[in-house]
Amino acid sequence: MTESAKEAPVVIKKYANRRLYNTETSSYVTLDHLARLVKEGREFVVRDAKTGEDLTRAVLTQIIFEQEGKEETLLPVSFLRHLISLYGEGMHTMVPGFLQVSMEGFMRNQEKMRDAVQSSLGANQALAAFDEMTRQNLDLFETAMGMFTPFAAATKGGGGDPAKRKADLQRRIAALQAELDALDKR
Repeated sequence: MTESAKEAPVVIKKYANRRLYNTETSSYVTLDHLARLVKEGREFVVRDAKTGEDLTRAVLTQIIFEQEGKEETLLPVSFLRHLISLYGEGMHTMVPGFLQVSMEGFMRNQEKMRDAVQSSLGANQALAAFDEMTRQNLDLFETAMGMFTPFAAATKGGGGDPAKRKADLQRRIAALQAELDALDKR
């Protein structure tokens, strides 16, 4: 566990005028500052200054929205459409866990790729490692998106029965987790 992970989360207060106040540094901060905290691995929680309501999810979403508005986008339009289509489909208990597992697998693969590039002696080994990690990441996300396409459950034996769809998706998530674990052992 990193030292920053042991620390208590920084409390950010959000005021009615939309200003963000870092209680640790006693200063006003911007969304860019909060994005840097995320990249540094610092945990923070955003609370409404008046009510104490947890606004962390909304602020993180706002950071993503602003990042996507810049030149370097990360989320493909098709992914955003798939994600939006899942709202109201009773998937709110499964999608967050699946996306968390998928992102953790993606991050592990990125770390392995960096390690392979740094430790490899020849450019060919580095390119081969990069290609393999890229393929695995693409396979993982193609599988993830295929699972959550509205028609995928119906064509893969899930039918219209929500209980069957849920069981089918849980089996697929377990299979993906097993695949991620196998990749970790390589």
